[in-house]
Amino acid sequence: MSRPKQEIIGSSPAFLGVLEQASRLAALHRPVLIAGERGTGKELIADRLHFLSPRWSQAFIKLDCASLPESLLESELFGHEAGSFTGADRKRRGRFELADDGTLFLDELANTPTQVQEKLLRVIEYGQFERVGGSQTVRVNVRLIAATNRDLPGMAARGEFRADLLDRLAFEVITLPPLRERQADIPELAEHFAVRMTSELGRELFAGFSDSVSQQLQDYAWPGNIRELKNVIERAVARQEDSARPISSIVLDPFDSPWRLREASPHDSAESDIMLPTDLAERTRSLEIRLLQAALEQSQFHQQKAADLLGLSYHQFRGLLRKYELSGKQQRDA
Repeated sequence: MSRPKQEIIGSSPAFLGVLEQASRLAALHRPVLIAGERGTGKELIADRLHFLSPRWSQAFIKLDCASLPESLLESELFGHEAGSFTGADRKRRGRFELADDGTLFLDELANTPTQVQEKLLRVIEYGQFERVGGSQTVRVNVRLIAATNRDLPGMAARGEFRADLLDRLAFEVITLPPLRERQADIPELAEHFAVRMTSELGRELFAGFSDSVSQQLQDYAWPGNIRELKNVIERAVARQEDSARPISSIVLDPFDSPWRLREASPHDSAESDIMLPTDLAERTRSLEIRLLQAALEQSQFHQQKAADLLGLSYHQFRGLLRKYELSGKQQRDA
């Protein structure tokens, strides 16, 4: 089996620590859970775990659990017997059988239904399962790597994910740092994506970034992480009319337009029907408090993430919390 073509780029201490952890875990026949925000490179770490392992020459099978409806996911993972459901005219091997003696990478693990979680637990513990519609036990030797961008311990505490499965998966957890915590890597990543896009367009030279763009890349919070950075850079290179000059502008939000389509929100009618005279200071205060509270709730009261959602620095966000005497912490029932 060939090695992955995707490159792992970065030399920041936070990221180098992740690479070292993955390299150390690669040789072990134990499940690994990779956690991180969307776009942080979880699949690249899964590649590293497989291709540095003794299984590197065996099958490396991948499945995005969010890409299939619940009714098909079990069959896709464990296979099915002929006649087990409408359209199953022949026996079919699932991803676990295809990955026998190799590695199976399950992305978006939080999307698996309870029935599938039960079978996953049995495979991890005993290396065996039954195909959908079958009674014969199938035995496999598979190293399982799973990834999620959800808070699985929180889901388990709420009964939304099996706690015993989480215990088995979490032999060790690799948590990827978001791009905003890897600022030293941003210039190198941006240069890499720009050079590759320049080559794809058949141009001879990438002239670099202007100072203002370089600063803009450093100042932005990158909620979509590396995937978002890649899109921004490739879009900027593609739009550059004079490839001999450094890129002097970037578009962070491709949806930004005077004619942008927006869904109506519960507050639209109240906000659009402005009655004058009004107390501007009080309305501004009320709006800012609502936005702060909404950002805290959406980020599960992680203040840095809440600040990112509002396009603020952490210190700006903390200043607004103090201004309006908000605790910034989740209030628990007495």
